[in-house]
Amino acid sequence: MRLHCLGTVGYHPNDSRHTSCYFLPESGILLDGGTGTYRLAEFIETDTVDVLISHAHIDHICGLTFLLDVFFQRPIKELRIWGESEKLDAIRKHLFDDLIFPAPIQATWTAIDDEKELQIGGARVSWRPQEHPGGSVAYRIDWPSGKRLVYATDTTGDTSEEHAQWSRGADLLMHECYFRDEDSQWAVKTGHSWSSRVADVASASKPKKLLLTHINPLETSDDPTDIETIRSKIDSEVLVAEDGMVIDF
Repeated sequence: MRLHCLGTVGYHPNDSRHTSCYFLPESGILLDGGTGTYRLAEFIETDTVDVLISHAHIDHICGLTFLLDVFFQRPIKELRIWGESEKLDAIRKHLFDDLIFPAPIQATWTAIDDEKELQIGGARVSWRPQEHPGGSVAYRIDWPSGKRLVYATDTTGDTSEEHAQWSRGADLLMHECYFRDEDSQWAVKTGHSWSSRVADVASASKPKKLLLTHINPLETSDDPTDIETIRSKIDSEVLVAEDGMVIDF
C-alpha cells in the first residue's frame, strides 16, 4: 500500500506544510480534508473517492471546498464523505452554507455512528472515539491483503489496553505529535499529544512503522517532534511526516 502526505501540519499552514490530508490512491481513501487537499487530483487512481473525517475542526475540513477544483481536473463517478453525524451536519450547515461557499459539491454523506465496522474502498474500516475538544475518532483500515493502517490525530493519546489491542500490529500507525514533552501541559489543555505520550501509545500497540503527523506549525526546525525521545522508547521505525512524502507499507 502507498500513502501520499498532502498536508502534515495542524491548526494552520506554514511555509512548508499544509494542514492534515493523506491519500491512499489504491483504495481512493482520503484521510481528512485540510488545506493539502488541493494537491489531490494528480494522485487519483479510482473512480470513487472516500473521505474519512476524524472531526470537524476547520484545519481538517476546509479543503473539502477545494474538491470542486480537484474533480474539475480529474473527474470521478462518486464522492463519499464519512464521519460522525453531528460533525457531518456541522460541515454541511456551516462550511457549505451558500454565504460561505456558494458552489455545492455532489457528495454522499454517510454517518458512521451506528456502525463500528464499514466496507470502504475495498477495505474494512473501524473506528474509536478519542479525547479531544468536541471529540474526534481514530480510524483503523484493514485490507484483504492483511495490511493494516491506524490513523489517530487530534487526540491526547489513548494508552488504554483496549486501544492497544484495537490498533496492535499496524503496518503503519499515523499518530499526531503536536507538542514536545516540555509543553505537555499545553497538550493536555488543548487535547493533543506530546512526544513521550506518542511513544507510550506506540510501545503498547507495536506498529511496524510510526509516522508522526499533525505537526505544530510553529515548529519549523529539522526536528519538530524531538524524534529521538520517541525512538529511544520503541522498536518501530519512526518517521516525521512531511508534505510530499510518500510512504510504502
